Amino acid sequence: MLSWALTFLIIAIIAGVLGFGGIAGAATSIAKILFVLFLVLFIVSFIAGRWRG
Repeated sequence: MLSWALTFLIIAIIAGVLGFGGIAGAATSIAKILFVLFLVLFIVSFIAGRWRG
């Protein structure tokens, strides 16, 4: 999931440099959502792993 977030971030940067503002904004939003989802799942997994022993 983190790799998808990085992929969309790179797409957003390239689209921004080339002047495609709409595509860059959409890709940035998707990257943010995926990164936050990754962090939430990572924290839940970490806590569950510590809780089980």
